[in-house]
Amino acid sequence: MNGSTFPRTLAAAVFTLVLATGQGISHAAPDAQFRPAFQLFNQASAGDKGAVDAAADAFDALLQAEPSSPVLMAYSGASIAMKARTTLLPWKKIGFAEDGLATLDKSLALLTPAHDAIGQHGTPASLETRFVAASTFLAVPDFMHRGARGSALLAEVLASPLFAQAPLPFQAAVWMRAGAQAAKENRVADARRFFEQVVQRGAPQAEQARAALQGLPS
Repeated sequence: MNGSTFPRTLAAAVFTLVLATGQGISHAAPDAQFRPAFQLFNQASAGDKGAVDAAADAFDALLQAEPSSPVLMAYSGASIAMKARTTLLPWKKIGFAEDGLATLDKSLALLTPAHDAIGQHGTPASLETRFVAASTFLAVPDFMHRGARGSALLAEVLASPLFAQAPLPFQAAVWMRAGAQAAKENRVADARRFFEQVVQRGAPQAEQARAALQGLPS
């Protein structure tokens, strides 16, 4: 398992979300508490190993206050999984990854129709939970056998009627992740279509999408 890149691909997806305003269901953490944890999460995903433990601790604290929140549980699981790249010890890498994936599985099991309501930063809780899980599943090494589940969850998010109602930064994050996965699978036309949507909609990730488009084979 490559400690320096393990789940770095998440940075092109869920960690590039621009926080929107809005509160939602009772299981959502107050924005004043969620925002700093989310910022630590972004820093960790961008390669700041010093922020990984801080992000995991922050989301663990939020989750203890709202243990029934699938969104907070998903971020907690993804944070734990990121710890796999903070150690050189193979058994610790595997332990962190497996613990994080198990927590993500629990977050998905919590989802009910009630979680279609707004959760954190204006996004339906069910979509964000699935997206965080999908991004992590697609980022872990193939031998952990989560790729198919990650692809299925990503497809569910894209196909959901709620997706069109989600904030543009979240939509663009999903398109960026879908585009990256399509490019990885040599589905160039699909990758181009996802990246072009980001550019055409003028999302915060537009420059990132343009760079991704330039990197696609002609």
